[in-house]
Amino acid sequence: MAMSKRLLTSLLFGTLAATPVWAADPIKIGVSQPLTGAVAASGNYVTNGAKIAAAKINENGGLLGRQVELVIEDNKSNPREAVNAAEKLILSDKVPVIMGAWSSTYTLATMPKLEEYGVPMVVETSSSSKITKAGNPWIFRIAPTSAMEAQAFAKTLDSFNPPIKKVDFLSVNNDWGLGASQEFEKMFKEHGIEIGRKETVAPATVDLSAQLSALKDTGSDTLIMTSGVEQLTLGIRQAAEQQLPQRIVTTGGSFPEPLLESPGPKGYTSSHLLFFSPWTPESAVHPEIAGAFVDAWNEEGYSFPGLSEGFRGYDGIMTIAAAIEGAGSTESEAIRAALWDVQVKGVNGDISFFKDGPEGKESAQNEPNVYVVQLKDGEVTAQ
Repeated sequence: MAMSKRLLTSLLFGTLAATPVWAADPIKIGVSQPLTGAVAASGNYVTNGAKIAAAKINENGGLLGRQVELVIEDNKSNPREAVNAAEKLILSDKVPVIMGAWSSTYTLATMPKLEEYGVPMVVETSSSSKITKAGNPWIFRIAPTSAMEAQAFAKTLDSFNPPIKKVDFLSVNNDWGLGASQEFEKMFKEHGIEIGRKETVAPATVDLSAQLSALKDTGSDTLIMTSGVEQLTLGIRQAAEQQLPQRIVTTGGSFPEPLLESPGPKGYTSSHLLFFSPWTPESAVHPEIAGAFVDAWNEEGYSFPGLSEGFRGYDGIMTIAAAIEGAGSTESEAIRAALWDVQVKGVNGDISFFKDGPEGKESAQNEPNVYVVQLKDGEVTAQ
């Protein structure tokens, strides 16, 4: 059943002042994120957002009269470790629900275990279409698919000057990067935009000079880059050093934070597709919720640009909390059933689910909002 508006508001940003008295063991929520390894920056941002959500829930009375406890596992930016993390959370920590696992590759590796043990997972970041098309009814994705992101970007094409006429791709060589490249290529072709060269890079690569050199003289005006914070930062910086002529547009919601404090050459501009713009929280669907999240993040002293991914952890935990409250239970099957009915006002916008995948074994998909920002000389503006 759907939560009442009054209960949801209280859950998200209520004003309960009394210190709760916990009558039972805490409700455990599993979190699987890459806290070390190639995409550790993003995983830690998401985890910090999750911690803010749990603290807010507990300040406002917890769930079902019980405190919330996050059980956080490092999947080490590795699909095999993601499977190990899920098994530990389910079998050892006895969590009834998980949020994870950042990368599409890690999430896809984890999914068979969810079905084997009957535990739902809220997918806060992964965008591969395979995730909700695979026939796994324990998957509930709040992040956009790469196809959704591509179609959202299509609406901004007229804002680019000079216009986009030919594009190249530089993608991390995994399910996320390859899936994004495929969906954006499809969208560009639908709009009569020529496709140029496509290059891939291994997730842990730090020297992108060979790929960038191959892209330098393609005659394209735009380079679509898909990877995590670390590799995006290196790629943009190295592209500027090589004087790549293409404008760079990054996908997937990651933002190259180090370029704020240490920008590339003066006047060098890049554009970034985000699912929350902390620089303009007033443009969010629910500015009061977005603004309160930004305030809570800043109070913790977390890195400000990390908000562009940290919100995922916040919205993910709030979605799980809404399902537990709606189910009135901490049983995995009851939470799974209640997730279909959640209606959450999140930092990204409204969160609810529709069915996606083969009939009878559908996964759940949300339809999030997408924002485009521009980075120039260490300053960010809405595009």
